[in-house]
Amino acid sequence: MSTTSQPQQMAASAAEAPRNSTQSLGLHTRVPSGNSRTLGPYTRVPDSDDSALELETIGSHEHNRAEPVAGTRSGIGVGGGGASMLSSFFNLTNAIVGAGVIGLPYAMRQAGFVIGLAMVIILALLVDWTLRVLAVNSKLSGRQTYQDMVEYCFGRWGLLASSFFQGAMAGGGMASFIVIVGDTLPHVLGALMPSIGQSAFGHVVFSRRFVIAFFVIFMAYPLSLYRDVGKLGKTSAFAVVAMCTIIAAVVVEGPRIDSSLRASPEKSLQLANTGVFQAVGVITFAFVCHHNSFMIYGSLRKPTLNRYFEVIHLSTAIATVASLMIAVFGYVYFGEKTQGNILNNFPQDNFLINIARFLFALNMITTFPMETLVAREVIESLVFRDREFSMRRHIWITTGLCAAGLAIGETVCNLGVLLELTGGMSASFLAFILPSACFIKLSYSSTPLYSRKLLGHWLCIIFGVTVMLLSTVLSIRHAAQAGSGPDVAASCWR
Repeated sequence: MSTTSQPQQMAASAAEAPRNSTQSLGLHTRVPSGNSRTLGPYTRVPDSDDSALELETIGSHEHNRAEPVAGTRSGIGVGGGGASMLSSFFNLTNAIVGAGVIGLPYAMRQAGFVIGLAMVIILALLVDWTLRVLAVNSKLSGRQTYQDMVEYCFGRWGLLASSFFQGAMAGGGMASFIVIVGDTLPHVLGALMPSIGQSAFGHVVFSRRFVIAFFVIFMAYPLSLYRDVGKLGKTSAFAVVAMCTIIAAVVVEGPRIDSSLRASPEKSLQLANTGVFQAVGVITFAFVCHHNSFMIYGSLRKPTLNRYFEVIHLSTAIATVASLMIAVFGYVYFGEKTQGNILNNFPQDNFLINIARFLFALNMITTFPMETLVAREVIESLVFRDREFSMRRHIWITTGLCAAGLAIGETVCNLGVLLELTGGMSASFLAFILPSACFIKLSYSSTPLYSRKLLGHWLCIIFGVTVMLLSTVLSIRHAAQAGSGPDVAASCWR
């Protein structure tokens, strides 16, 4: 019988592991095959899966001596969850291809055809990379949630900053979902029941304001009261199929509508336009799911980096193809007439588009509680961090969040501006600035700050800061200009 200790056996196993599947994230980060997972140079966790994580030594500074924290809030459990890779793929794809996808033709209009096309591809690749950086950061820090990881790296101020932008991202998502419901369901109800829609009663119950209030109070609010919304993840497969149906409806019905609703061909294909940074905000909002990624990662049955990276690659690839289809076809069809919600470019009585509107509204109903969960967790972690759970507090926080979302949705109807603001400010910070900043912080003791190995991370931070500042300022100016038009006021209060 061998007397070799278990740690020695595990170290030998890791040393013998082949390194032909190495994936680099910019420092000493490798993902080979093996029989153990290494959380930095300090903690090894046995793994029955043939994939493993090995992170080479990043320094002996005390700051890097992170151990996994048990009992933290929702996030990556050390033992993993019960979700298969297929289930995680649907969850992540649904998180990426969400409400923002119908704003992508509008982003193409803002940036121009060629620049818009290039930006969709570049930002998709960047999101794929930063999602993987976040997963590595979690292993290096031993933290299980985005907020805990940022607090570990940058202390209380880091926690406050990440909480603010996570809350703003979730709040912007909630408001966007409500605006989308107001843009879609009244059209569907009016087409299904035209006789009622033309009556005085129909003018009230089919109005935008009434539909939004009904949606929030009787559907979104009850679902948002769940503490564990894991069961809602089962709807992700339906949501992905529904999104594919919506894209197909736009592609098929675009050429069939009256030519007066479409743009002239010579005006449709502007190669470049002046709204590049606003477009980046819209595209970023469409792709960013970083505030939900920890939960998806932790739900994997065997949460190794190799398995999660496969989910990321497949999800972003599918999301990119879907996004390019709706962005290109939507912009080519409508050109300078493209609206923030591409479905609003179609007539109210289009049967296939009304199916798409109905499916999209259902998608928003199931996605709204996920954003409410994020916003509620931000409040709980900041204000009630050290207190026991209280159902009364839980209900009051949820009620306040839904009421705030309802108020915004009732008064804001320009989805394009909302996507620009949320994407430019919050999504840029969460997706481009924080992941690389945390990675640099976790690596500083062994690698000079201006090492070539960290160049990609510095460029990502510079890009994120530039987009956040310019996109936010330009979007606010755009909102001020758009908010004064009579058509906007009429559509908001009809």
